[in-house]
Amino acid sequence: MSAAGLSQGAKDLSGGRVAHEVASVGARRHPRDVLLGAQSTAASLPVCDHYCGVEARMRKSLALQAEMSQEFGACVFDVTLDCEDGAPVGGEKDHANMVVALANQAQVAIKTVVNSIAVRVAVRVHPVDHPAFGQDVDIIVGGAATSLCHLMIPKIETVEEVEQAVQWVDRAALKAGRTDLLPLHVLIESPAAVHRAFEIAAHPRVQSISFGLMDFVSSHGGAIPASAMGIHADQHSMELDQFTHPLVLRAKLEIASACHAFGKVPAHCVVTEFNDMGAVQAAATRASRALGYTRMWSIHPSQIRPILEAFAPQAQEIELATTIVMAAAQADWAPISYDGKLHDRASYRYFWQVLERAHQTGRHLPDEARAYFFG
Repeated sequence: MSAAGLSQGAKDLSGGRVAHEVASVGARRHPRDVLLGAQSTAASLPVCDHYCGVEARMRKSLALQAEMSQEFGACVFDVTLDCEDGAPVGGEKDHANMVVALANQAQVAIKTVVNSIAVRVAVRVHPVDHPAFGQDVDIIVGGAATSLCHLMIPKIETVEEVEQAVQWVDRAALKAGRTDLLPLHVLIESPAAVHRAFEIAAHPRVQSISFGLMDFVSSHGGAIPASAMGIHADQHSMELDQFTHPLVLRAKLEIASACHAFGKVPAHCVVTEFNDMGAVQAAATRASRALGYTRMWSIHPSQIRPILEAFAPQAQEIELATTIVMAAAQADWAPISYDGKLHDRASYRYFWQVLERAHQTGRHLPDEARAYFFG
């Protein structure tokens, strides 16, 4: 139903009709400014974060990002250039310099393809306790500070390590002339780090927390079986996979809960079965619908579209969300009744976030909702 259709059926709490005159101030107020409070996700990020560590794959991934931005009318996935797993031992400096060149080239290249859509390129550096960390930050942030959407810091264990990263990153960014703060994403990969997830999520510079499945499993010294790193455990045996093993599932839920408590973005771990697109989409759907994740890693280009599809709202959800949000704006965000149900700012926030997720996944939006993103 359209907003116009709702205007014929919306009623106030006493049963009378909602006033449909649009106050001029209400018409100008953007839902994001009105509805998003401290515990709502502050950052609107693409639902897919695509990792690549080899130069040829980096170039292909950046080209694919430009192509899909043109296709969907929005940047629907980040490209994270990987130094931690991508750089050969002894070749960390050369790898970092190559990453800088690619990040800067991508900023120029996409502007010639999709003028109004910003490229989103990030870099995963080495952990803060690695000998190459400072070198990574000095080279990458120092050379591409204005080209990066965020920096990923892996193997974070404590808030103190986050603060250490912040100081080093800010110093390099300031020297490079970046005027706004570079967002930091962190990767939690151990039981101790999961225990501190809420403290880490509370840090103001942390924008997103990712779950490092492989390292989390291996950090248990064999107490968690290898099957917990996959999604194809034998249903007729005692083997458990990453969605059924209690310790892994608990870690995922802790991270998601910590992120939502502080308005940060929880990013789900990788699926290594990248040739099985049905399995990828099923895992992404479960992460999104059951575990509260709003973002997921991709490690192969073929995984990107299944992840987008899984995290995207359905057409009927988009239609209902548009109807409710437009009616709320007409009522200047006062409570309304629709289809026998009360709606106020709490539900308005939910439906606005449905529209944001639709935009992030390149779904078709009705014109009235589209105006909020492209108007």
